[in-house]
Amino acid sequence: MSTLIKGTAILTLGLFLSKILGVIYVIPFYDMVGEENIGLYQYAYIPYNLMLSLAISGAPIAFSKFVAKYNSLGDYETGRRLLKSGLLTMMVTGFVAFLLLYFFAEPLAHMTIDEKDKFHSVQDVKEVIQWVSFALIVVPFMSLWRGFFQGYNFMMPTAVSQLIEQIVRIIFLLAGAYIVLNFLDGTPKTAVQVAVLSAAIGALGGVMVLFYYWRKKKPEYNELRANSVESYDVRLRDMYKEIAIYAVPVVFLGIANPLFQFVDMLTFNNAMSTTANAAESSKYLSILNFTAHKLVMIPVMLATGFSMALIPLITRYFTRNEHDQVTRTLDQSFQVLLFMTLPAVVGMTMLSDELYHVFYEVSASGSQILAHYLPVAILFALFPVTASILQGINQQKWIILNLLVGLLLKLALNIPLIKMFETDGAIAATVIGYVMAIAMNLAVIAKTLNYRSSLVLRRIVLIILMNAVMAAVVFAAISVLDLYLQMDSKFHSIIRILLVGAIGGAVYGFIGLKTGIAQKLLGERLTKYTRKFGF
Repeated sequence: MSTLIKGTAILTLGLFLSKILGVIYVIPFYDMVGEENIGLYQYAYIPYNLMLSLAISGAPIAFSKFVAKYNSLGDYETGRRLLKSGLLTMMVTGFVAFLLLYFFAEPLAHMTIDEKDKFHSVQDVKEVIQWVSFALIVVPFMSLWRGFFQGYNFMMPTAVSQLIEQIVRIIFLLAGAYIVLNFLDGTPKTAVQVAVLSAAIGALGGVMVLFYYWRKKKPEYNELRANSVESYDVRLRDMYKEIAIYAVPVVFLGIANPLFQFVDMLTFNNAMSTTANAAESSKYLSILNFTAHKLVMIPVMLATGFSMALIPLITRYFTRNEHDQVTRTLDQSFQVLLFMTLPAVVGMTMLSDELYHVFYEVSASGSQILAHYLPVAILFALFPVTASILQGINQQKWIILNLLVGLLLKLALNIPLIKMFETDGAIAATVIGYVMAIAMNLAVIAKTLNYRSSLVLRRIVLIILMNAVMAAVVFAAISVLDLYLQMDSKFHSIIRILLVGAIGGAVYGFIGLKTGIAQKLLGERLTKYTRKFGF
């Protein structure tokens, strides 16, 4: 059990640090290329993320499962055969994905950009998509290799390679953009093209880390292979068939958010062409899909790690028909999710002006879009948790159907809602699509497990009341600060965020401890410390 906890902790820490870096680098990059050109960056990365998910097809997770399965049987030969075949397959699918994205970049750019757009041309969008496509040659290969190590329950290569990949990517991105702008007299658009190439360079850094660990562990793996029991001689075709059945729902789980962003990317500019702010559509889309979206995902990152750690328990309890344990685990998953996400969303929404200033610049439109978009983070966190529960109870086919229903709603409503409410219309369509997908997920969970919980409903009411009290105190704190400390500089905005965040956090933490909900949700270890302070 300690090995599992250690492995999960290493993997979570590496992923968390990588995600944090993925948010922080935006600050200097935005300063370099400006508000008008940051949009080009998201035009490249949304189709890239979709194509990457299709190229990988959830294979690394399924691959690690198969390696672990046959290793547990003492058959190390089968895992090595699958590694050789899998790496070759990923090289082929990665190269095919690269060719598709590279040569379909122009049609995609025509679908995305209005010819009258005052910020970007079709050629600009085509070129950034082509530059980012090179990463597809390397990343699928690297991802499968990580899955092999995970199959041996050796999580360090995955965690370290993710972190190094991100560090190398950010260094190349920032250094490349700086050199283009300050030494080569290039334009911000050229700097963005160099920046998106960083995905490929970062992936090469990740591959080098994996190669280091491979050389280090290969003698040990070869010894295990030499002492392996007689191979089960499983046909590769049968293995790939089972991997596909397991992996397809994983793909849809991973690309849910990029798919909704892709709908905005394809429809937003055309829908905005008939509105009063048509000339600003590219700017609003870059705020919605990149600058604001980066900040919206912060509460999701805080909550999902805690909740997703509970999901493997569901599989075990469901398999053993321990329904009371399943119910308790579901109760805790939903409560922890809301307990962690809601205060972050409320606090960030109330500090949207300061946050947008610190990360980007003072922008009335940026702050407003961020404030309106932040509550959707609760849905972004809830969908993967409900989908993971469906996987745990062997109902993964519903993930695909429910997501497609939500996506079709988004597609049907996006253009009319954008024409009526502009950026708020796109956010509303996303909310409707996610609410439908989540409601359908919950319906399947309720029917399959006969799950009903009055406890969760009572706790949700309590958590909402706690956040209302916190919001009132935060509002008062901001009102007082407005008299003495304005947003005259980024430093002042940081001070405002720290002061208000500390006050809000203290109030929420105090109420959580006083009511006992924090101890009940976060475990006995917290209780051991809180008793010393009289809670």
